[in-house]
Amino acid sequence: MQLTEAPMEELDLIDRKIVAALMQDATLPIAQIADRVGLSQTPCWKRIQKLESAGVLMRRVALADPVRLGLGLTVFVGIEAPDHSAEWREAFGQAVQSIPQIMEVYRMAGEMDYLLRVAARDMTDFDTLYRQLTDAVPIKNVTSHFAMERIKFTTAYPLDTRNR
Repeated sequence: MQLTEAPMEELDLIDRKIVAALMQDATLPIAQIADRVGLSQTPCWKRIQKLESAGVLMRRVALADPVRLGLGLTVFVGIEAPDHSAEWREAFGQAVQSIPQIMEVYRMAGEMDYLLRVAARDMTDFDTLYRQLTDAVPIKNVTSHFAMERIKFTTAYPLDTRNR
């Protein structure tokens, strides 16, 4: 089974179960994962290595509480580009990569060109970030939406782990 750039539906049930288990808790010992998916440890470990080398599993990280880290302000920022030239896109890409409080950046279809998720300490911290971004690259329009409460948060993608 070739895994390079394989869409999720091409992964078999065992691979989907492995990925689901690791998305829930990447610290699980191989023995526990193997037991959950019905394999012995060595084949399970080999599958995990293949999933990693294929880019299905990108990396294993710890999730931290932003409030406990002093980053209690979440802001979603819509950006309208003044133009769509390669030069502007490159400058914008460099600018957002250089600002650590910008957690995610998406190029969008529709009214806004880019959507950013920002983690800031407070409004003053966000204002500093705003100035840093708008000084780094020309922007046609910036619209900021401030999250009042996080109701749902997950990093685990929904996978079908049922036998078909």
